[in-house]
This record gives sequence, C-alpha cells and structure tokens, in this order.
Amino acid sequence: MLTHTFIHLPGIGSKTEQNLWKSGIYEWQQWPEKPQVKLQNSSLPELVSLLHSSMEELEKGPEFFSSRLPSNEQWRLFSHFRDRTAYLDIETTGLGQSAEITTIALYDGNKIYCYVNGKNLEDFEHDIWNYDVLVTYNGKGFDIPVLERWFHTKLTHAHIDLRYILAKLGFKGGLKGCEKQLGMSRGGLDGIDGYFAVLLWQDYINNNNEKALETLLAYNIEDTVNLERLLIEAYNMNVLSTPFGEDLVLELPGTPKIPYQADINTVERIKRNRF
Repeated sequence: MLTHTFIHLPGIGSKTEQNLWKSGIYEWQQWPEKPQVKLQNSSLPELVSLLHSSMEELEKGPEFFSSRLPSNEQWRLFSHFRDRTAYLDIETTGLGQSAEITTIALYDGNKIYCYVNGKNLEDFEHDIWNYDVLVTYNGKGFDIPVLERWFHTKLTHAHIDLRYILAKLGFKGGLKGCEKQLGMSRGGLDGIDGYFAVLLWQDYINNNNEKALETLLAYNIEDTVNLERLLIEAYNMNVLSTPFGEDLVLELPGTPKIPYQADINTVERIKRNRF
C-alpha cells in the first residue's frame, strides 16, 4: 500500500490523495510531470523530490513513512514491513505510575515470546530490537509509555496502534469489543479482563499458583496474537475502499497454537472471591 500512498507528502491530505487516484495516478511511478489535480499548498518540485526519496527509503525501513503518516493511517506500513513487525501486549499490577509489569507477550506472526516478572522480563529489552514495527491496541496511551518507564529506554519503532485505525472504521469498545464486532471468540478466556489479570498475578504471587500464571499468560498471549487478525481485517477494509484494493487484499491468518491454557478451576475460584 505504501507505493500507492501520497498523504505522506506535504500539502496532500486524504481528499487530494483520492483525487489523484481518481485521475489514474495509483502509484508513485505513475506521477506525471503536471498532475491534472489541484495541489494547493504544495510545491511540485518538492513533491517530485520526496517521491524519489520515498522510493529510496522504502528499502531502508519504516521510519520515513511512520513519521509522516497520521496515527489512523499507520496501517499502510504493514504489508511492506510485515516481516519486521511484532504484536505486543503487556499486563501490569495496575494503572498508576508505581504499577509493575507482570507479563509481556510478543508475537511476530510465527513465534510467540513470553516474559515474566521475576523470571526473564529483562530479555524483552534485547528482543524488541529485532523488529522495526510494533502493533498494539492502545499502546500509545498505555503499553509503550509503561515499557519505556520500566526499562528506562525509548522505543523508537514505527507504531501501528489499532485503537485509532479501528475507531476510524467504526469499531470501538476496547480490544475485546472490537474482537466481538468482528466475530472473534475467546472461548475459555471470554470474560477475563485487565482487572482479572491483576487478580491472577496476585494469586500466583501470594499462593505460588503456577496455574494462575499459566492462565495469565494464556490471556496475555490471546490479546497479542489477536492483534494480527484485527490488523489484517482493518487493512483489507481500508484497501478495498481504494480503486485498486482487490489486488492488495491479504489472507486472514490462522490461529497459532498458544502454549498455555486457562485453568478453569482457578478462574472460577477467583470469580467467586471477586463477586
């Protein structure tokens, strides 16, 4: 989709981009000497220069484009940089500044990685740099700031935050709400939320209940791997609104095997105590 994109150029918004597409200018290589589209507040020589730069930057990485695209248009990065993309979700002991990270799940479309406080959490800081693009739901508001504070670092990756992309398509109500609207089911993990994840961690710490940790990891991983399906659903909806979208549609991914399962007895016991 990036080679069909023009909104990263100065003075070109979504309406002008659509007019360029309507005029038959579908890709960078089709840019004519004098486009038959009004380009208000744009310098033609500057646009041509930036299109050449775009072709060069495409082989380097996503930063050039991610810094020039709005939050709800970052999905355009995906197909070109898919092999450098990681899906990310964290669990914590709460929402305050003093909250600790309990678990982190990372998925790259092939392999699932889990990080647990007190075991291997520090490995995340090394592993995350194997990727150039991060995909989250509400990561801009929560996951990324928490990770940066915890690890005393700056995560400079390109960032596709599905909260903004799905909201533009009309899907709201949090991650779980968006999943349900798109026909996704969580099975035995249905009904478990962020607060329940805190209770699972407390049960693991206070009672040394490994089943509680396994349930928490299953929940954390489910949050993470579902991001791939949500992103591809959103990507396909967006490209199908373009004149050339049918050629860009991506196949929906299969569900990876999750290495942990929710322990029903632990879940039911915590629910009883909670209510």
